[in-house]
Amino acid sequence: MSDPTGQRSNRPLRPAWLEVDLSQMAKNFQLIRADASSSLAIGSVVKDAGYGHGAVEVARVALAHGVYCLLVSNLDEAAELRDAGLKAPILLMGERMESELPTCLELGLTLAVGHVQIAEAARRLAVSLGQQLKVHVKIDTGMGRYGAHWDVALELVNTVAVLPGLRLDGMFSHFSMSDELDKSFAREQIRRFLCVCDTVQQAGLTVGCRHLCNSGGFLDLPEAHLDMVRIGLLPLGVYPSQVCRRIDGIEPVGTLKTRLAVVRDVRRGDNVGYGLRYQAPVDMRVGVLPIGYGDGYPRVRNEGFVLLNSRRAPIIGANAMDSTMIDVTGISGATAWDEVVLMGRQGGDKITAHDLADWKGTVSYEVLTALRSRVPRVYHQ
Repeated sequence: MSDPTGQRSNRPLRPAWLEVDLSQMAKNFQLIRADASSSLAIGSVVKDAGYGHGAVEVARVALAHGVYCLLVSNLDEAAELRDAGLKAPILLMGERMESELPTCLELGLTLAVGHVQIAEAARRLAVSLGQQLKVHVKIDTGMGRYGAHWDVALELVNTVAVLPGLRLDGMFSHFSMSDELDKSFAREQIRRFLCVCDTVQQAGLTVGCRHLCNSGGFLDLPEAHLDMVRIGLLPLGVYPSQVCRRIDGIEPVGTLKTRLAVVRDVRRGDNVGYGLRYQAPVDMRVGVLPIGYGDGYPRVRNEGFVLLNSRRAPIIGANAMDSTMIDVTGISGATAWDEVVLMGRQGGDKITAHDLADWKGTVSYEVLTALRSRVPRVYHQ
């Protein structure tokens, strides 16, 4: 376990870091498992560095709590998991160039396929090597992104099923909006996907695993659970929206922290930060935090706050690549190198990923995945 005041690789840890509570993550997985039917398989989506929390660490906790498979978006992500010694099934989503297929076989991945051409290329390679490649067919039921359109999908499913060198291991689609109050289009996507499933069954084809739900679908659309759900955000204790169903006990596992680098007096009329976006209305005390948008912290302007000494300190001015300024005038005792929370709890208050997203005008997914590698991850059991 690392400590933000200790050493890492014989160097002091910089005063900006993300703490990840692996015990809470384990509890979240347990609560998700208990909330689901016993027959439902759970896939853990660990793409984009496990939504910023560390792909290998999230994957290990997930697998320790009965997750069926891991899901990633590109080969580098899959290789990281294999290099860490993880032997679990890995579903590689998205589309692949033909040049990537040998590595898919080498790493023992399950391949998402959305068109006939890549299926035929995968078949040629697998047959030439005397191997078999597991495939999940992607169906476009309304996302308009990857996959065969739902009303002509049988052709692709049948092609994968009969091609030597390929094993039809699953079929899936993806919701375009599952976590809002209006579920009408999500239910239309369910209808379309089930229509494809019926057509495939009537054609005498066997599909190993049908999956449609992301975290929002898992929470709010039990009729779409089918054989497996794919969850990425929820085990991290972040809900996909403010209105989806809650599971009691699930809490955020990540806390973004920094330290107060400088406390300085600013006179009335002085400017603070780039662009002349803040001018001190009175004599005040300003704190400078050694973290900014270069670390992935949202680019904000006179918006939001941080927690210092269990008090809210407003963000002032436009934060920079490496620094963010806060008003500490009303926080007595604030001194250099005090601990500051930018996302998470301190005292009786908290800042959520949704709060940060609102301040920037984006979504919580971007807030989490934007945190760059130069922000150390500190793991606590």
